[in-house]
Amino acid sequence: MEGQARLQLSLHGRVQGVGFRWWARQQAQVLGCTGYARNDPSGERVEIVAEGSRNTLEELLKMLSQGPPGAYISHVETEWQDSTGEFDQFQIRR
Repeated sequence: MEGQARLQLSLHGRVQGVGFRWWARQQAQVLGCTGYARNDPSGERVEIVAEGSRNTLEELLKMLSQGPPGAYISHVETEWQDSTGEFDQFQIRR
């Protein structure tokens, strides 16, 4: 998909048990991004894969790096890739 990108994130810190995935989905939907958010089984991070325009994903990255109230982000790992177009919405995965 031309003009589209894919952003894979691992957000570390106090990110589970604070509604992070639900909040991330809301932010992604407002921006028109597709993909998913899921908790890592370790309990120490949330993984997010999002697709959209590069500018939109950069805006999403800024929002996610702050997190919702109650969250604390200690660090963020990012990986930019080409969009695959595999998503039609933004979901929460378990």
